[in-house]
Amino acid sequence: MGPLKVGIIYNDTKPVAVRTAEELAGKFGTIGARVHMATGWGGILGFPQLTSPICHTPIEQLAAEGFDESMSFAVVLGGDGTVLAAARQVAPYEIPLLAINTGHMGFLTEGYLAQLQPAVEAVLKGQYQLEDRSMIEVKVFRAERLIWEALALNEAVLHKEPLSGMCHLEVAIGRHNVVDIAADGIIIATPTGSTAYALAAGGPVVTPDVQVLQLIPICPHSLASRGLVFADTESLVLHPPPNHHHLILSLDGNSGCYILPGDQIRIRRSRFRTRLVRLQPPEFFELLREKLGWGLPHIAKPDSVELP
Repeated sequence: MGPLKVGIIYNDTKPVAVRTAEELAGKFGTIGARVHMATGWGGILGFPQLTSPICHTPIEQLAAEGFDESMSFAVVLGGDGTVLAAARQVAPYEIPLLAINTGHMGFLTEGYLAQLQPAVEAVLKGQYQLEDRSMIEVKVFRAERLIWEALALNEAVLHKEPLSGMCHLEVAIGRHNVVDIAADGIIIATPTGSTAYALAAGGPVVTPDVQVLQLIPICPHSLASRGLVFADTESLVLHPPPNHHHLILSLDGNSGCYILPGDQIRIRRSRFRTRLVRLQPPEFFELLREKLGWGLPHIAKPDSVELP
């Protein structure tokens, strides 16, 4: 068995993340570990241009050099956006991610910078658990030819551009009949993504261990258009409306691909998953309370005071 091999993925737009990544690489080196470093940019999908040819990187080829199945774990230094990008980069090799928050919300992270050293020491000693999060695989076909593909840990969003008018989207889930949804767009979310854009659009919170997907219309033009939760064993196909010049397909907050009339978007649960390092048994409800204020106890009103 060779020397320990670890990775560091960091947000290079945050000086504290860059500095911490360099310091951590030095500490790993002192114990004889092989260290491979990468920025989160490798997992960023970028922004599409109508005038340029569509190009995409196959899902299995997003990992940075040195990141493969022989890597024991990778430390992610950044916010939730960096974690989402890192998840896309390491998913084909199922590399466990120890995410340390240097951002704001930190919904997906395991700790803060002050906890980095004891967290790494615990992982090196094997004192951790792995929490698996499902991902979705999104592929775009044009004239039956695959033109774009990517993984998402949170959600895929199809929405119109510019933000005027309304579009009718045809949606087929598994073997069920095609339905028409009139809205500004549609969100297909994983359980992890249920606390992100889908939550803001009125969808329910889904605990990470439930094997489902969500379909959430964005500003639907019907009182009957409500969110739908369905088994993640079902695949989903989206057809854009013929009367819109183009739509935007976004994954995990990244604008990934322009969608034209006649295109077909196929979404299904991926065979890959995100593996998050947890130093304590995962406590999802506590996370909801801490980050989103869910389930906080009511504050009793003070006793009425008689005025003199």
